[in-house]
Amino acid sequence: MRLPRLHLSDLPIPGLSRLPFVSTPSPANTNRRVLVTGGASGLGLALATAFLERGDRVIVADLAATDDRPESVPEDARYLRLDVRSEDEWQAARAEIEQIWGGIDVVVNNAGIAQGGRIEFLTEEDWRLITDINLLGVARGCRTFVPMLKAQGSGHLVNTASLAGLVHPPTMASYTAVKAAVVAISESLRWELEPFGIDVSVLCPSFFRTNLASSLNSSDPAASGFASKLIDRSERGADEIAAEVMTALDAKQFLILPDPDARKAYRGKRFMPAAYAKTMLGMGQKFARATAKG
Repeated sequence: MRLPRLHLSDLPIPGLSRLPFVSTPSPANTNRRVLVTGGASGLGLALATAFLERGDRVIVADLAATDDRPESVPEDARYLRLDVRSEDEWQAARAEIEQIWGGIDVVVNNAGIAQGGRIEFLTEEDWRLITDINLLGVARGCRTFVPMLKAQGSGHLVNTASLAGLVHPPTMASYTAVKAAVVAISESLRWELEPFGIDVSVLCPSFFRTNLASSLNSSDPAASGFASKLIDRSERGADEIAAEVMTALDAKQFLILPDPDARKAYRGKRFMPAAYAKTMLGMGQKFARATAKG
């Protein structure tokens, strides 16, 4: 999604104007104990790799069985199965981490699915599935590890949302709803957990090249195709997004907009509401015309 070009110097906002997007090592804060859910592919894999390159210890969690470790997982990382919909598997993950490390420093709640669809096409099951994974998966991860972080008096929760949690284009009602909820949960936890020495960050990237496009779940193929094109046309890949995220985490930023398109779109909505509304309406009209022809 593109909004009218904005000059970065025109509307300075702390944390939104930094260029270039280069991650640098943080020698004072390495050897952390890190869990990354959805870490066998896409942004999760890129983040897990970036943490390892810093010298951190990483557990990658994903859907494959523990004894069927995905080949994509870096050799230096541990691996465990974790379906973020399962309370039992969350508790098993916590028990294993306590046994291996005795605690945790960074929990990256990254697992999620993509979904697009016009409201009349989205089924009850579509809504239940994306809510169970993208929203409740984050809530379960936070609930599971916050007691451990409180006992330590330190830690960092990192929740992957999306620019769609802040900017809400047409034909993405279910996806924008759960991503907006992840932003809201993260902000609430930011204020709730700060007195206990726990940091919270929420990641809101715009579209970037990832395997997410191939796993789009929807009962509306036309809308899924629309979203896939936006993903496939992106100029950035997951490694570039992860590098910027690492820099922002070093600075303990709460709202992380790790690419220029995300920052421009967020600024446009906040400071140019008429232009933002025109852009969103234009997207809706374009999609309506395209589907009417079909």
